[in-house]
Amino acid sequence: MSDYILEVNNLKMYYPIKAGLTQKVVGHVKAVDGVSFKIERGTTMSLVGESGCGKSTTGRAILNLTHKTSGDVLFNHKEVYSNTRKEMRSLRPRMQIIFQDPYSSLSPRLPVGEIIGEAVKEHGIVPLSEYEDYLDSVMSDCGLQGYYKQRYPHEFSGGQRQRICIARAVALKPEFIVCDEPVSALDVSIQAQVINLLMDLQEQRKLTYLFISHDLSVVEHISDTVAVMYLGSIVEYGKTADIFSNPKHPYTQALFSAIPVPDPDAKMNRVILSGTLPSPANAPKGCKFHTRCPQAISVCSEQVPPELAIASEDSHYCACHCVAAK
Repeated sequence: MSDYILEVNNLKMYYPIKAGLTQKVVGHVKAVDGVSFKIERGTTMSLVGESGCGKSTTGRAILNLTHKTSGDVLFNHKEVYSNTRKEMRSLRPRMQIIFQDPYSSLSPRLPVGEIIGEAVKEHGIVPLSEYEDYLDSVMSDCGLQGYYKQRYPHEFSGGQRQRICIARAVALKPEFIVCDEPVSALDVSIQAQVINLLMDLQEQRKLTYLFISHDLSVVEHISDTVAVMYLGSIVEYGKTADIFSNPKHPYTQALFSAIPVPDPDAKMNRVILSGTLPSPANAPKGCKFHTRCPQAISVCSEQVPPELAIASEDSHYCACHCVAAK
């Protein structure tokens, strides 16, 4: 039996909509609406989809940074939300996050040494006698020089700031890291360096990643499995090779058709989606994608599609009536 470090079952994250003088709840923004997946220890799962589909909210809910509405989040087979405050404090170093913006996530008032080492001291990761050597070792592993400890975030480039964010996360000796679009704000050449750094650290420290991104070329390079998210729900899930070679859901096909091909003579079979992205506060009935789907049939607007295992591919799942009808 596979060793799953993280199991998410029917996770929901609803935000109330209030109106009037009494601030009565008149509806909910369903940012995450029944998401389920598992991540094997030492692997990378990528969560992809359009902006606003709930990727980052899913990552934050897993870490208990925003309190879930319902569902289960099991880390090492134990429910994260059942921990007491003291237990949650001891769990924090083992579950870390790398934020999207490498500047606003760093305190401008602290030098780099304190940014990386503050939590190391707080959680007693190493004895104080070994603290400076440990800090130098972590910074070196992340491509940072020891003398950077006295400098402040504004003195660094975007790529160096993201390395500081990565060093801050791995310094706590975590088992699992949520990478919330860690390269989206960087130049392409710097993206490659940061991605290679993350992969090297994963191999050295046996890390597990949930990699949130909308850059599919990066996702194909770094991930073992991929989950495609649309309007708060996962529409397709499978191994990276299966998803990229044989996308089944119409939304996945539309996403992949937008990947640029570095060949001016290549023909692009671009799938153009009609309409606009519906509001998560008023999602369509049935299949959420049917209002924009070029393959929609009558049942799509009436019933929520079941999760279907693709024939002969027991690790590849798709939630689509059109695929089920074939």
